[in-house]
Amino acid sequence: MAYVGLVPISLDENGMRGRLPFKPELTNNRGDVHGGTLMSVLDFAMGSAARFGNDTGSGVATINMNTDFLSPGTGDLSIEGRCTRRGRSIAFCEGIIYDSQGQIVARATAAFKILQRRPGGD
Repeated sequence: MAYVGLVPISLDENGMRGRLPFKPELTNNRGDVHGGTLMSVLDFAMGSAARFGNDTGSGVATINMNTDFLSPGTGDLSIEGRCTRRGRSIAFCEGIIYDSQGQIVARATAAFKILQRRPGGD
């Protein structure tokens, strides 16, 4: 996420919040933030929310992700990801990206496999 420029704001039991400053190198041929960039940021935000407070797992892997693009991503964007349900092996999450006027740019849902720590690993 360093290359993309995502700036984390908070990560707690309510989810992950971040900001994506506009970078021309992340745009499509129309000058809007590329859909692949938006999906990467949503995946990261939801995955962070899925991992939060998970003492039994060392990480998560995306199993499935569905994304709806509702309006062009122009200018600086705000990102939110939250875990809606976490079981022993699967976490379900949702994420939303807003533009500076509060309009929804994209929204996503995803399922993540909770990866267990390997014996002897940190």
